[in-house]
Amino acid sequence: MSSVALGGIFLAVLLVLLVIRIPIAIAMLLTGVAGYVSLSGWDPLLNFLKSAAYARYTVYDLSVIPLFLLMGQFASRGGLASGLFGAAAAMIGHWRGGLAMAAVGSCAAFGAVCGSSIATAATMGQVALPELRRYRYSGALAVGCLAAGGTLGILIPPSVVLVIYAILTQQNIAQLFMAAFIPGILAAIGYMIAIGIYVRLKPDAGPAQERLTWKQRLAAQRGIWPVFLIFLLVLGGIYGGWFTPTEAAAIGTVGTGIFAFALGKMRFREFKEVLYGTAVTTGMIFMILLGADIMNSFLALSQLPNYLAETITASGLPPFVILASILILYLFLGCVMDTMSMILLTIPIFFPVIMGLDFWGLGETEKAIWFGILALMVVEIGMITPPVGMNVYVISSMARDIPMRDCFRGIVPFLLSDFIRVVILVLFPGITLCLVRWLS
Repeated sequence: MSSVALGGIFLAVLLVLLVIRIPIAIAMLLTGVAGYVSLSGWDPLLNFLKSAAYARYTVYDLSVIPLFLLMGQFASRGGLASGLFGAAAAMIGHWRGGLAMAAVGSCAAFGAVCGSSIATAATMGQVALPELRRYRYSGALAVGCLAAGGTLGILIPPSVVLVIYAILTQQNIAQLFMAAFIPGILAAIGYMIAIGIYVRLKPDAGPAQERLTWKQRLAAQRGIWPVFLIFLLVLGGIYGGWFTPTEAAAIGTVGTGIFAFALGKMRFREFKEVLYGTAVTTGMIFMILLGADIMNSFLALSQLPNYLAETITASGLPPFVILASILILYLFLGCVMDTMSMILLTIPIFFPVIMGLDFWGLGETEKAIWFGILALMVVEIGMITPPVGMNVYVISSMARDIPMRDCFRGIVPFLLSDFIRVVILVLFPGITLCLVRWLS
């Protein structure tokens, strides 16, 4: 049997293991080890394993991950979310659908210090959902805006998944953060437009609250300055050349922790839970990274990624047909897999395919950055796509009186907005790359 055929068989075995709910790290370790042995034997495998963990975990860029995770934990538990929603609601809550728009805007702002889709949805859901229900917003719109807004947590930099993508594809982390910024803002604006259209068609779905005086609105803005200061310090420091992404993560983590304690939401008990949660998530991600390394080494030995890249390139299919097929596959995978696992599993296979195609004459680096942002967006859309939209289930668990049918019905306007945005960014890659080109 050829090495390419073996690569295909063990990749299929990996998918079966994932379907029967074997943890992704264990599934990749088992499949990678079995495949490596089938191609090279035990001695080469043991020789590879003796240095694999050290080689992976001593990569300097990986130190960003626990720091951004800790920053997100401080932000989630430190009371920053309530100030953001209060500030946004004070400014636009008197519009029809204004509270839902405020929820989306506060999700985008919270994503600037969180970097996690599910954490953003869960945290903002706890803050905004009671207010949306109090003002008699429809259950569908309330769940839909918060579930969709949660996806902004991973689009608005900093993003842990983008760090992983940068390491896998050997791209610059700061440039990927820069490229994600405009698509993230466009996503937030698109969601707000979707809400505006929705409440015009269904006026009772998003009634307006009372209009506040300008003095009350300005007073409510005090809640946004901690997040604004952290965001300015982290991203402004990176792009201003003051410090590296790793140093920015450390400074942002310390700043977020100080604000969490200063706001009175963080005590010793909560601090221990934050450290524990960060350690558990970091350990999980690092274990997945090790499993991915072993699996990817086996795939490299099998030559399967190169074979696929050469076959697709020689097929004569238009590049955009191939790109659309990959993005549609990401959309389906996003319904059943978490973002991190999917990126680690698929990028080593799809990335060589994309790099072998021509899109608008883009250079290698620009093409890698553009594809990374597209992949991240489509994967996150899977987080709100039926039947297994993880963000939808997170929010619906907080509003058990809302039928799941209504929850997914409320997602439809946001999915349409997502589709339009993805099409625009595929056809006009300069939108994604403009900041990278301007600041490089």
